[in-house]
Amino acid sequence: MLNFKNIALRRGSRVLFANASFTLHKGQKVGFTGANGAGKSSLFAMVRNELHPDEGDFSMPPNLAVAHVAQETPAVACAAIEYVIDGDQELRHIQQQLDAAELALDGIKQAELHALLETIGGYTAQARASRLMNGLGFSATQEQLPVSSFSGGWRMRLNLAQALMCRSDVLLLDEPTNHLDLDAVIWLQDWLCKYPGTLLLISHDRDFLDTITDHIVHIEQNKAEIYTGNYSAFERMRAEKLAQQQAAYQKQQREIAHIQSFVDRFKAQATKARQAQSRIKALERMELIALAHVDSPFDFSFPAPGRMPNPLLSLEKADIGYGDKIIIKQAGLSISPGDRIGLLGPNGAGKSSLIKVLAGEMQPLTGKRQVADTLKIGYFAQHQLEQLRLDESPLWHIQQLDKQASEKDIRNFLGGFDFQGDKVLEAVKPFSGGEKARLVLALLVYQNPNLLLLDEPTNHLDLEMRHALSVALQDFQGALVVVSHDRHLLRSVTDQLLLVADGKAIVFDGDLDDYRIWLSEQKRGEEKVVTEEIAPTVSRKDQRKLDAERRQRHKPLFDALKKAEQAVEKYHQQQRELERQLAEPDIYNDSEKARLKQLLEKKAAVDKALADAEADWMDAEEQLEIAQ
Repeated sequence: MLNFKNIALRRGSRVLFANASFTLHKGQKVGFTGANGAGKSSLFAMVRNELHPDEGDFSMPPNLAVAHVAQETPAVACAAIEYVIDGDQELRHIQQQLDAAELALDGIKQAELHALLETIGGYTAQARASRLMNGLGFSATQEQLPVSSFSGGWRMRLNLAQALMCRSDVLLLDEPTNHLDLDAVIWLQDWLCKYPGTLLLISHDRDFLDTITDHIVHIEQNKAEIYTGNYSAFERMRAEKLAQQQAAYQKQQREIAHIQSFVDRFKAQATKARQAQSRIKALERMELIALAHVDSPFDFSFPAPGRMPNPLLSLEKADIGYGDKIIIKQAGLSISPGDRIGLLGPNGAGKSSLIKVLAGEMQPLTGKRQVADTLKIGYFAQHQLEQLRLDESPLWHIQQLDKQASEKDIRNFLGGFDFQGDKVLEAVKPFSGGEKARLVLALLVYQNPNLLLLDEPTNHLDLEMRHALSVALQDFQGALVVVSHDRHLLRSVTDQLLLVADGKAIVFDGDLDDYRIWLSEQKRGEEKVVTEEIAPTVSRKDQRKLDAERRQRHKPLFDALKKAEQAVEKYHQQQRELERQLAEPDIYNDSEKARLKQLLEKKAAVDKALADAEADWMDAEEQLEIAQ
C-alpha cells in the first residue's frame, strides 16, 4: 500500500501540487496524467526515495521491491540477454552465493541455494529474458550482441526489459512507449495487463492507458486527484465537472458541433468495409472525448489546401532500400486528395524508408516517383526537431516562412500551439522535447500543405496536444500518410491501412484489432522457427563460429554507426563550448563585436555539421537494424 497524505511538491519556488491525499493498494494499475511539467516524474522520484515531499507524508511498507526503467545504459561489453537478466537482482545475489559455496566446497549450502533457485524460477531466467527481448523487438541473434553495440533507442528497450525482468512489488514506468514501435507497444500492453504487482504508469497514449489502468491520478492546477476507472472513465467524470462551468460549456458546444459534422460527413461516405466501420465507432466516441478537453491550451486547424490534382503523388514498381539492400520490393502506391493512410508493420520493415521516399528525401533504387505540379508536402519526422535554430525564437522561425506576416498575426497563430506571451520570443534551446515538437508541427501547419507525411508525430506530445492534433487532422482536407504507435490517432484519422512487411507494401484488409491478431500469428510462427533452430545439430563451437561470422558481416555497419556517433558527440561538445562562450556577458561589449561575429558564424557551421552528423547516425542505425 502506497499512502500519500497532504503531499506538496515544489520545483524551485513553483508549487507543482499541494494537499494531495490518496492511497494506492496492492495490485492496482494507476495511470498518472497531466501536462508536461505538472509533477508526474517528480512524484515517481519521491516513490523511489530520490526526492522528499516539501510538505506532508509519504509511506509504504518496508522491503517492497520497486522497479523502474534506468535512464542511462552503460556501454558494457556483456551480452544483451545477460544485461536483461541483471534486472533480477535476487537471482544474481543467489548466483554469487552459489559461486562462493562452490569455491568453499560447502555441499549443504550449495543444496540450499539450488533449492532456492528452483523456488524463484532461476533455472528459467534465460528463457524469461529471451521472451521479454523478443516481445520488445529483439531477434535471437541480437540477444548475444554486446550492449555497447546497440544505439540509444535500443538501449532504452534493454533498460525496459531489465525492469520487467525484476520480480517487483511495484513497477514505475515513465513513458515506456516512447522508444517502441506499434508491435512492441501491443506486446507491452498485454504483458502489463498480466503484471501481478502495483503499476504506476505515466503515458500520453490513451489506448495504452485505457486498456491497462483501473485508476487515474490527474495533476492540474496544483492539485493531484485520483479517479476510479480507466482513462475514458476519467474523461467522463472530468467532462461532467467541466460542463458545470459556464465558460467551458460554450466552448464545449462548439467542439461537439465541429466533431458531429465530421462524423456525419464520414458516415455519408462510409462503405461496409471493416476499417470504415471501425473508424465510425472511433469517431462516435469523439463527442465524449471533446467534453474532457474543452479547457485545452491548444486550438489550431489546417487551412484549406490550394489546388489538389489527382493523383498528388504516385510510386510505380519502386524498390526501396540502401545500397544493395532492398527493403521493399516493387512498391506501388497512388495518393489522391482525401486519402488517409496508416502504415503498419514490424520495426525495420521499411515504414520510415517508405515515407522518406514519398517525401523525396530518399530516392527509390528502381522504379518511378511521380508528383503533381502543385504538390505541397508537409513532412514531420523526429530528426526535424534537431534542425530548429536553437538560438532563435518561435516568432523568428515563422518569420522565415512569411516575411510579410505581422507580429500580431504570428503571435495569434503560435498561441494556438500554447506559445504565449514572452515564450514566442525565447530561444528554442532550453525548450523541452514536447515544445520543440509543437513548434515543428506549427511550422508544418503554417505552410498549408496538401499532402501530410507524418512519421511518429505524437512522440513527446502530451494528451492534450495529441487530442488537438487528432481533431485538426480529422478536418484536414488534403491527403495523409502516417506512421504512429498511438492507436487512438490511427483510429481517429485514417481510413485505410497499408502493411509494410516481408519486403512488400500491401493494403491491409482489416482494422487495428485484426492487426493485433496478425501480430500474434507472426509471433507464434517465429517462436516455432526458433524452437526448430535450437536443435542439438549445432554444437556450441559451431554456434560461436556462426555468431562470429555474422558479427564480421555486420562489422562495416557497426563501424559506420560508431563513426557517426563519435561525430555527433564531437559536434555536441563544440556546440556546448560555443554556447558557453556566447553566454558570457562581456562578449556583447562593443569592443568584442568582431569576436562575437566570429563565434556566431562558427556556431552556425557547427549546428549544420551536427544536423548532418545526426542524419548520418540515423541512417546508419536504420541500415544496421535492417541487416540484423
